[in-house]
Amino acid sequence: MTLARHPAALSQADVLGLPAAGANGGATDQRAAVRDTGVSQQPEMISIAVANPVQDPGFSLAGAVPGYLDPLRAVSNLVPERIDEGVDFSGSGPVYALGDAVVTFAGQNAGWPGGGWITYRLTNGPDAGLMVYLAEDVTATVKTGQRVTSSTVIGTMFEGGDGIETGWAQPTGASAESELAEAGGIGGYGPYPTKVGLNFDELLQMLGVPVAPNANDIAYGLLPTRYPTTWR
Repeated sequence: MTLARHPAALSQADVLGLPAAGANGGATDQRAAVRDTGVSQQPEMISIAVANPVQDPGFSLAGAVPGYLDPLRAVSNLVPERIDEGVDFSGSGPVYALGDAVVTFAGQNAGWPGGGWITYRLTNGPDAGLMVYLAEDVTATVKTGQRVTSSTVIGTMFEGGDGIETGWAQPTGASAESELAEAGGIGGYGPYPTKVGLNFDELLQMLGVPVAPNANDIAYGLLPTRYPTTWR
């Protein structure tokens, strides 16, 4: 199966009324960091209050988004790096599915640093029907066609120098959603963060994942209407 070349981060809405905390992490991205691409689109400033409740590893936001759990809750030394097409993290350990889903691909894609590529379609919750990808330094532990839940480990993240990227995938699962014209056609050369990446990061933070360092930067691209902006 040939998959398209991909490579995204944002912040959490202040919907929980939780106390704000600082962001952390520093990106060491091997992909192109080209921001000045001559994009004619007028950028939009995203201003979202950030709450980072994950200072205590025992803290849980289970139930914050019906049907979903933090997919990175068991990753050791988790560090959010940036939002680009999806959200980048460093660390190592098991990665879970967000919620009930069907795996649509599990294997390798040489077009991504590290080579890992896993996609699954959510079948429950507020994002049912949407496709999620997990890429780069990750080894699949599931098979195509397998049904999974938020308790299923879908891949093991390893320290290979690239970290992982996770975010919204195209409906076909071929690559990141942000690359499609409907989302602004933003690929591996940016500019970042994308609105699609910011949206996925907001969902992750609702589940307790720490904020990315560029969460409040100018957002580029478009967010298709099928992506929820609230998860209550």
